[in-house]
Amino acid sequence: SQSLSWWSCLLNSRAPCVKTLVHGDQRRLFNTSNSRMTIMPAWVIDRYGSNDVLRFTKNAGFPIINYPNEVVVQVHAAGLNPIDVSMRGGYGAATMAMKRDPLNINQSGSEFPLILGRDMSGVIMECGLDVAPAYFKEGDEVWAAIPPWKQGSLAEFVVLSANEVSKKPKCLSHIEAAAVPYVAATAWSALVNTGGLNKDNCAKKRILILGGSGGVGTFSIQMLKAWGAHVTVTCSQNAERLVRGLGVDHVVDYTAGPVEVPLRALEKFDLVLDNVGGDTESWALGLLKPWCGAKYVTLVTPFLRNTDRLGIADGMLQTGVTVASKALKHLSKGVHYRWGMFAPNGLALDDISEMVDAGKIRAVVEEEFTFSQVPQAMLKVEKGHARGKTVVKISSGEDSAE
Repeated sequence: SQSLSWWSCLLNSRAPCVKTLVHGDQRRLFNTSNSRMTIMPAWVIDRYGSNDVLRFTKNAGFPIINYPNEVVVQVHAAGLNPIDVSMRGGYGAATMAMKRDPLNINQSGSEFPLILGRDMSGVIMECGLDVAPAYFKEGDEVWAAIPPWKQGSLAEFVVLSANEVSKKPKCLSHIEAAAVPYVAATAWSALVNTGGLNKDNCAKKRILILGGSGGVGTFSIQMLKAWGAHVTVTCSQNAERLVRGLGVDHVVDYTAGPVEVPLRALEKFDLVLDNVGGDTESWALGLLKPWCGAKYVTLVTPFLRNTDRLGIADGMLQTGVTVASKALKHLSKGVHYRWGMFAPNGLALDDISEMVDAGKIRAVVEEEFTFSQVPQAMLKVEKGHARGKTVVKISSGEDSAE
């Protein structure tokens, strides 16, 4: 029967072939994919630009395990984020190139063909030798936020480090699950790692979210309310019903006039999370409680723009000078100025998965697209004014793009 299953695996070109290997006192599987498993369907870009650079191919390179702590995942659904639109245009290219090739061995443009997509929900097809079966095994349903320097989820398969992956919440479909990881990891990085909040210290704290109806906003609202915080958000009037349904305590309509005016009339806040940027820094820090450890955390930073414009060394120097000068300026006024950034975090996704299965957080999917509609999905994200997440169903031949 082992011989029969081996040959059936060889004849099946749609899944990785595996063989048993004794590794210490464990019997493990390792990849022996045949030559036909070298390509897969994917949406790629061959240069940076507008939406017309997106290209569907059935011949994208199949991801392979290069390190023993990696897993290959068959993607069932992919979530899109504003970072995908920005990366399509070349945003962060210099920094991402350094992360992919720190010794600068490869020539410029070696990242192409590049696959976008930062959110993923799918099924593990193969595990590296150092991935303990107690954590992950073939057939496990998982979700992940893919680091922007890695190939993305707009493809049938993706390879990730096991510490970037987490078991998918049991109560969510793949479509729903793909709406959560990237915004969840971003919000966790901003609110927990940078803002210092957690489930034990959040009760009755006053939190303001500038831009509350998008992906990061809708997730942050739910996590903070689950932890007992008082949450105020800014959004347009037609998004008020959505955020109220997520448990928001107070809503300020930014379309009704200068939003800082009604905000200044409110009791001051312990933390401000800024998803908007622009001129908000000029007035948002004045909404914080002075000399109480209050923090302003912005997710709109010039770091990648600086490195794209000035190069890695000068860009990082400029960034350091900027954030240090702003932090010192506001510290003298009794408030803390911080930058928040996405950080892949499988352990955080474990905690978030438990919160989802406990009914404390739900996925907010605004619109679902098929794999053949990726360009339309990207345009939807590019238009902004999100009311949740845009998700693409990645199918295996049932809905192939032409």
